[in-house]
Amino acid sequence: MKSFNELLDAGVHFGHLKRKWNPNMAPYIFMEKNGIHIIDLQKTADKLDEASAALKQIAKSGRKILFVATKKQAKDIVSERVQKINMPYVTERWPGGMLTNFPTIRKAVKKMTTIDNMATDGTFKVLSKREKLQIMRQRAKLEKNLGSIVDLTRLPAALFVVDITKEYIAVREASRLNIPVFAMVDTNSDPRIIEFPIPSNDDASKSISLIVNEVCDAIEEGLGERRMEKEKEAAGKEKEAQKKVEEAEGLATKEPEAVLEKIKEVSAVRKAKEAAAPVAEKDPEKK
Repeated sequence: MKSFNELLDAGVHFGHLKRKWNPNMAPYIFMEKNGIHIIDLQKTADKLDEASAALKQIAKSGRKILFVATKKQAKDIVSERVQKINMPYVTERWPGGMLTNFPTIRKAVKKMTTIDNMATDGTFKVLSKREKLQIMRQRAKLEKNLGSIVDLTRLPAALFVVDITKEYIAVREASRLNIPVFAMVDTNSDPRIIEFPIPSNDDASKSISLIVNEVCDAIEEGLGERRMEKEKEAAGKEKEAQKKVEEAEGLATKEPEAVLEKIKEVSAVRKAKEAAAPVAEKDPEKK
């Protein structure tokens, strides 16, 4: 949990001009000063904790969280931090239909792999210089727009968005597919359209960095707990397998005479039962 002073120092409390505000942000506004709305940092801290806890559980379950931040002051911060936790992100132009038309986007991502294979299997050797150049330009364009979502093989479990007003297409697609959205929401945005709003300044680099780092730390913690649980489960299975091996080895080392005696005992009991059975049951024709 970030302290009140940390949020204050990062300028998280600065909203937009009063004339640009969205009335639905009223519950999160503390006051107005010099024509600028001031965000209530206590509510920011509460919402940030709530969002971090939910994101931690999603990460712990092994699902992916897609980060979206295409604005200039956010893209470098997001890409650098999110790479460390191995989550997908979009910091260039949002490709329309990325969620609602996901199979098509996956085909474009696979195209990069196909081009890479062409470079290694000798296909490039039979192409002209111009054809190679065109293909490599296509590869570079795909890498720039979709390279950060190569590992996203299915729809994400959640979106984290910086500035829902700018990324309205991404938010709309997520809403259509019932994918929960976590987002930094400034005073000019409508917090009702997303599930986990974090009232905060989404324009200042320091503010963006602080919020993104906090949620990424929570995700990292969830991933760590998942790793520990898997290791514990693997250790338990290994222990159980070792126990079975030891039991099998113990059975194999028993005295052969004792095993033979047991077989004879079972055989004698079976013969006694057969002798006691009625003759009619043994041979139905002898009546």
